[in-house]
Amino acid sequence: MNSDTGYGLTEKPYYLPLADEIELFRAAYAERLPILLKGPTGCGKTRFVEYMTWLLYRGEGADDARRRVVNPLQTVACHEDLSATDLVGRFLLQGEETVWQDGPLSRAVIDGAICYLDEIVEARKDSTVLIHSLTDHRRILPVEKKGEILDAHSNFLLVISYNPGYQNVLKDLKPSTRQRFVAIDFAYPREEEEARIVAHESGVDEDVALELARLGGKVRNLRQHGFDEGVSTRLLVYAGQLISQGVSAKRACDVAICRAVTDDVDVQKAIAEIAASVFP
Repeated sequence: MNSDTGYGLTEKPYYLPLADEIELFRAAYAERLPILLKGPTGCGKTRFVEYMTWLLYRGEGADDARRRVVNPLQTVACHEDLSATDLVGRFLLQGEETVWQDGPLSRAVIDGAICYLDEIVEARKDSTVLIHSLTDHRRILPVEKKGEILDAHSNFLLVISYNPGYQNVLKDLKPSTRQRFVAIDFAYPREEEEARIVAHESGVDEDVALELARLGGKVRNLRQHGFDEGVSTRLLVYAGQLISQGVSAKRACDVAICRAVTDDVDVQKAIAEIAASVFP
């Protein structure tokens, strides 16, 4: 079964714009163009989708129809066992009767919400093919088990993401899928921007946040040993949260960064040396 969550988004998520991604998303949504977010793990793709959903469904410019959607964001963490049934729905036994339960994709299509499929290339191929009819002029979702075809609500939008630097040649988006989306590229923030994010999310002071951001930049410069991506902003925030709880900076970096990103002893040693230079 898939891991999915419907978000009510009662509070505005924190998000720091890094380029023109907000304007691009707004323009794509206005035309209901499906969106592909590309970027490394932990760089803010999911938070960005949450933020844009809040702006469009809860923000000042949201119309009444969008405000009435209880869960405007349906998210799915894709994995190798994710099937079309998990996305669309299934019949379940309740007592002595069989009832239909919509999947997260069906709920978004019916309600006019945003459906976000995170790391789409991890899903089974039948799941990927399923979304094709929602990404062109048809905007329909076949529900084979019920013998129905759902017309997507006018407010529905499909958003997918993946990490092109992490995937191998066997797990990449097929051209037939990729060319159905407009693509927005993400990268890790610049040092000053990342420090602002770390400070806000973890509660550490600006000086510590800046040091953590510098550490992140230095680790990402490690290109040997097959260590291409480095540490995510998410892990820098985790380190900051540990520091804010009284854990020493050295130990926080050890457990939240060094040991979290790799099991390679040589790479761990290199990261530990970098951390020691930043937090002596």
